Amino acid sequence: MNEAAAAGEEALARGAGGAMLYDASCLHHPDTSVFDPSHWQAQGALETSRGGRGTVAFVRASQDQRWVLRHYRRGGLIAHLADDLYVWTGADRTRAFKEWRLLRQLRAWGLPVPAPVAARYQRAGLCYRADLLTAELPVRRTLTQALQQAPLPLEAWQAIGRCVGSLHARGVQHADLNAHNLLVGATNNIYVLDFDRGRIRPRGAWERSVLARLRRSLLKVTADLPAGRFDDAHWRALLSGVGTG
Repeated sequence: MNEAAAAGEEALARGAGGAMLYDASCLHHPDTSVFDPSHWQAQGALETSRGGRGTVAFVRASQDQRWVLRHYRRGGLIAHLADDLYVWTGADRTRAFKEWRLLRQLRAWGLPVPAPVAARYQRAGLCYRADLLTAELPVRRTLTQALQQAPLPLEAWQAIGRCVGSLHARGVQHADLNAHNLLVGATNNIYVLDFDRGRIRPRGAWERSVLARLRRSLLKVTADLPAGRFDDAHWRALLSGVGTG
């Protein structure tokens, strides 16, 4: 992923009640309509798909550009009270701006994550709403979907481990690494999604917590699947990959 280093200049555009952060090589003119699904639908360029929390929209920005639009939504019990509102603590601390800048750094390091295109926040009193636009990755099949289709060879589990290990080697802590946030390609190329609340920090015990969370997710998504989709041998293969990541 050496092409990641070719990202354009970080640009900021302020508007009434909000602001937009974007890659100037992807968007030449800041336009908040790119965050509006109806804008893409009117052009016949919208495709939607359910995400972990809410809806993820796939859009065809041009003949050779496909983007993924995500509106930030809460999970858990608080979602019933404030589905998509977050407490305002400053522009640079908004979920969208923090994730956009984190992805930009990870891409510069050549890590297998989406390229950030644009992010925005909109103030709503003491709260805000946010959106993130990223470039679509080469594959869409999640690890969950792959396991539902067929068992994965040990080589694939090792590749997953190497991917996670490459993040940890850079001190990248994923806040919710699970089987839905890992993409698996036909040749065992692995990508990682959803870096909301992720951060870069000194290496430490948090790495074991990330792996434990992933293991719980794998046990959950394979609980009702045929035997052989995930077992101790697969987990050992994954851990062996982490060690060389």
